[in-house]
Amino acid sequence: MVIVVGAGIAGLSLGLTLHQLGIAFRIVESAGELRPLGVGINLQPNAVRELFDLGLADELERIGVRTRQYGFYTRRGQEIWVEPRGTWAGYRWPQYSVHRGALQVVLHDALVTRAGSGCLRLGVAAVGYRHTGDGVTLLLASGEQIHGDVVIGADGIHSAVRGTMHPDEGQPVWAGATLWRGTTLAQPFLGGAAMALAGNDRQRVVAYPISGTDRAGLATINWIAELRVDPLDGYHREDWTRRVDRARFAPRFREWTFDWLDVPALIAGADTVYEYPMVDRDPVATWVEGSVALIGDAAHPTYPVGSNGASQAIVDARELGACLRAHGVSRRALAEFDERVRPRMERVILANRGRGPDAVMQMVEDRCDGPFERIDEVIPHAELAAHAARYKALAGFSIDELNARPALIGPIVT
Repeated sequence: MVIVVGAGIAGLSLGLTLHQLGIAFRIVESAGELRPLGVGINLQPNAVRELFDLGLADELERIGVRTRQYGFYTRRGQEIWVEPRGTWAGYRWPQYSVHRGALQVVLHDALVTRAGSGCLRLGVAAVGYRHTGDGVTLLLASGEQIHGDVVIGADGIHSAVRGTMHPDEGQPVWAGATLWRGTTLAQPFLGGAAMALAGNDRQRVVAYPISGTDRAGLATINWIAELRVDPLDGYHREDWTRRVDRARFAPRFREWTFDWLDVPALIAGADTVYEYPMVDRDPVATWVEGSVALIGDAAHPTYPVGSNGASQAIVDARELGACLRAHGVSRRALAEFDERVRPRMERVILANRGRGPDAVMQMVEDRCDGPFERIDEVIPHAELAAHAARYKALAGFSIDELNARPALIGPIVT
């Protein structure tokens, strides 16, 4: 029996994978009910490939937007670098922009339909684990204990499983950036299905549609406004449900009106604005202790750079599933997962702290503090292309590599 702690994207993806493989499992989740929390996220082709193999292609098409292009712009809205995404870039699979909560609902509903509601227990908070002679025992806040062959911690950045494995780690690392997020019904920009990032390391905005257009030609635009402040001021614990007054940050963006995007209007048009400090954790030496392993944000919480967090959570579940299929529900399978995935994600965590794909915006700011006539005069096209390619290779979704790579598990056989 595999005990999975957490019913977020990582845990639910693992549940679907274990069901596909015929491996007995149970998921426990601290929340009393699963609500569609959060706002927009992006799913890279490497993750979409795995969701397609799980038989969720129609559901993704229903809830998501196929992202057509990804671009970086200055704080004045001038284009730095734009590249095609998904199938437009030559991948065999699309990239999707979706609402995180909608994706979680799709994963949950598919899991319950296939495996039955008994595979998931809500309102069950894990506080740690203890190894036994024949496996591992999960310890719950209620005093109850659940025994399994292995325990998988998919319980997020404040993982109780990780806290037991690495008890001296402390709180997440905050370098001073705060995100404000919302969704606004507005006109799509740059031809539609475009993801845009504008600004620099101190102040930026991200925007992309997460729905198709309505009869009035309007789409739900997910947006993020980010500011960097003195980290010595401290921060509130991360909470996707913390609603705030947009007056806390909106004045800093009042002049950000480009000929292709009206940032003040986006901010003003949101019904609700959420605040979230941009935090991660330092890489750890291992994600495994005996019969216990970490996946998703419990293993590698990282800055939301490069649209890689949710995608990697899904890939983690499939990588772990492939190891379990090869070696059975065993410590050997967990150790192989750690060896295969952790070193790459360690490099991604560190890259996202300053050398992710968005670093080109600050590179332009450093070289040209003002408008320019041609971006090639600031940064040569070849340098921009190489920077973009390096991150794709680092994160595991370079086009040629992903297209040629054998399936981790393969599609469900019906």
